[in-house]
Amino acid sequence: MLTNSLLAGAFGAAYLTIIVLQLNPEVPLLSATPWWWFLTMGTLYGLHLAVVLYVIIVAREFFTMNVLSPGWVSVRLLAWLGAALSAVAAVLMWLNVRGFAPALGEAAAWRMTAGAMATSVSTIVLLAIAGAHYSSGRRGSRVGAWLFVIAIIASMALPIAARGGGTGSPLRAVHPGPGGGMVPEEHGPRITLLSLDGASLEQIWPRAAEGRLPNFSRVLDGGAVISLAATRPTQPDPIWAAVATGKYPATTGVRSSARYYALGDTRGIDLLPDHCLSHALVRLGFVRDAPLRSGDWQAVPLWDILSSEGLTSGIVRWPLTHPAPPIAGFVVSDRSYQAASSIAEFERAAYPRDALRTVQAMAADAPGSRGDDGSEPMFDPGSPEATAYERDRYYARIGRALNFERTPRLFALRYTGLDTVGHHYLRYVQPGAARRVSEEDRRRYAAVVDRYYAFIDAELGIALNALRDGDLLLVVSGFGMQPLNAAKKLVGRVLGDPDLSGTHERAPDGFMVAYGSAVQPGRPQRGAIVDVTPTILYFFGLPVARDMDGYARSDLFTRDFTAERPVTFIPSYR
Repeated sequence: MLTNSLLAGAFGAAYLTIIVLQLNPEVPLLSATPWWWFLTMGTLYGLHLAVVLYVIIVAREFFTMNVLSPGWVSVRLLAWLGAALSAVAAVLMWLNVRGFAPALGEAAAWRMTAGAMATSVSTIVLLAIAGAHYSSGRRGSRVGAWLFVIAIIASMALPIAARGGGTGSPLRAVHPGPGGGMVPEEHGPRITLLSLDGASLEQIWPRAAEGRLPNFSRVLDGGAVISLAATRPTQPDPIWAAVATGKYPATTGVRSSARYYALGDTRGIDLLPDHCLSHALVRLGFVRDAPLRSGDWQAVPLWDILSSEGLTSGIVRWPLTHPAPPIAGFVVSDRSYQAASSIAEFERAAYPRDALRTVQAMAADAPGSRGDDGSEPMFDPGSPEATAYERDRYYARIGRALNFERTPRLFALRYTGLDTVGHHYLRYVQPGAARRVSEEDRRRYAAVVDRYYAFIDAELGIALNALRDGDLLLVVSGFGMQPLNAAKKLVGRVLGDPDLSGTHERAPDGFMVAYGSAVQPGRPQRGAIVDVTPTILYFFGLPVARDMDGYARSDLFTRDFTAERPVTFIPSYR
């Protein structure tokens, strides 16, 4: 019973390793990486699975009168266990290819689909073998053993064959440098882009209607509002990389928020499997993660495109901007707050170098979690929302100071605090929350969400006051939030996570609100996050690249504006 359980655990680890390889087609099969991942999967999942199966077999022996008495390697027992594990692997393959198709690309998604089909067929064969042995009551035969070996090997070998030997490491995008040799155009309409993590129209509409978000109410009534389909994995890095390039993660090369390394391996992977608690490997220390950097782009981001066309940009806190890349304009990296403790890292936290003076001045005068007038803190000191609030204000003050000094044509500033409060307190503002939590807690924590939306509304008001005639204001949320299901809550508590109540892993819609004199108010049809960059290029009168996945949303603008500005195209900006 023990040897059969251990073999089944090894089968389970092998299936998970195959899914890892399917999701990361660049990893060569003829390398040490697959074996390191098999060892990692076996250490956690394989051993735990073996223990669970052993307990089940022993319990079956205890509660039934029919003694199983399997051999050291039992075809009868392993056929059932192999069929069950193969079925679970097939389901995981189908779920992962369905959820991560935009991150895989068409070719890799098709290959993974073929592998899932092969594993599904092998599952049927294994079930037939197990059923034949059960109905005949025989302990096994040489023919049955060979059929089992062929079926179990096919369930693993066929997905690997469909996946291929590995595509190799893709080429990285080349930054064109400041201005691309052109003189920057300082005059003309400007775009202010406020990027929000975790903001939801479902939370904004009722508060705006009640008058609690006056600036949101203004832009919602006088602007164009569209929902944006997000993509998975719904992590900040791949989401905002897709926004900045107009391309899905398969093309940007940013498929998660980190590179993951099995213990002992030096070749990282980009994507961990979903639906099998694979991120627990990171939490428990079996897998090491390393953050991505500005050199990891495989597609040209918006600010590089504008630089090559002679337009300046001011980019503050966008993911994958550390070290700050050279562009026409300025960049404050998404890690400048953390880099303040290291001189070497801090010197690479902003571009150009003289922008560091502004960053240092604003950092030295940072107000912390108190209000600008020195009033009492908006949030409890040390709480997650207080930390998020402090960092949002840190980047906002720096961004506005540099924007005032340099007046770029595109100014983009990102806020992350709504994502933080959504993770912790979403259940307190959901319908029916009063039945699950105390009234005191509901009022207390719902007020946290209300205050943070009010803070973002005030930041929006500052942007509105700076808007000139002809300028465009875009408020973009890369993804929304939704309640965390009971199973995820239980797993989080087992792993020692705080009592979270909101998630965005199922990729709920984000949104884009456009406001300005050129905008036609209304509710155009739903779009996608990859539509943002083509729309910005269109507004600036630049062509849209045909290799972009998104579309220029000309329906956001008035007929007078679009009549004089047709959508034009070029093959690519690479």
